[in-house]
Amino acid sequence: MNKILEQALLYDFYGELLTPHQKEIYEQFVLEDLSLSEIAADAGISRQGVHDLIRRCQKALEGYEAKLHLVEKFLSVKEKVGEIDRILEKWEEEKENPDEVVRQIRQISATIIEEM
Repeated sequence: MNKILEQALLYDFYGELLTPHQKEIYEQFVLEDLSLSEIAADAGISRQGVHDLIRRCQKALEGYEAKLHLVEKFLSVKEKVGEIDRILEKWEEEKENPDEVVRQIRQISATIIEEM
């Protein structure tokens, strides 16, 4: 997964666990794509201070994911829903054996439930 997408997903899931100040700085860096210098000037702190704060936020978010695995579970479910969509699209094109389609979808949904 690309680093920016990973950072955004971690923030989406765990961002509320950061302090308001951490959230503001991290959002500016990851979501608004501001440079360290721009953020530092706006926040009235050094560029190094911004860099250190972003690294601490990233470590905290990664720590939450290591313990809770919410992003991992989300991506897995998203992939499985995509599988269901592909099965249904194929069935719509071929219109054959609805029992097999139902079996496949039930199998995927059971896997999703087990992962939760």
